[in-house]
Amino acid sequence: MRDSEAFDEFYRDTSARMVRYGYAMVGDLGDAQDVVQEAYTRAWRHWRTVADHPAPEAWVRLTVNRLATDRWRRLSGWRAALIRTGPPEPAAPPGETSVLLGSALRKLPMNLRQALVLFYLYDMPVNDIAAETGVAVGTVTSWLRRGRLELAAILAPGPAHEKTLLEAHDVE
Repeated sequence: MRDSEAFDEFYRDTSARMVRYGYAMVGDLGDAQDVVQEAYTRAWRHWRTVADHPAPEAWVRLTVNRLATDRWRRLSGWRAALIRTGPPEPAAPPGETSVLLGSALRKLPMNLRQALVLFYLYDMPVNDIAAETGVAVGTVTSWLRRGRLELAAILAPGPAHEKTLLEAHDVE
């Protein structure tokens, strides 16, 4: 039997038990699935060693246990910090302007939206945006111009709305 077939069979035979074990160890199904998935990933990476182990399922179970323990230690550090500093201040709900802007940005084509967000929200220079997106600097400046025009048209519809949309798409 090939390694991959043997591993697949081992996984099918043991994974449900391992998730139950992980759940008992960490107390949260999502976290248990993450821990078990990582344990099986490690088992696959070392499959020849695991397959030759006298009790492969015990090897995975020990790995789940160690991962759960590491997770608990990390979380206890976070808990200690939270106790020292207190809970964070509740975040204020987004303002009407933020909601309108977010909605308007989602209506833009992805390239225009990305250019506007990187330029205005991340304060990235045009050269850096061009490097990150893999396009020429002139393309980024064009995206910014078109994005501003389309955003203005979306945010302030009125008599000039159609003219602004035509300008944004360079249609005459």
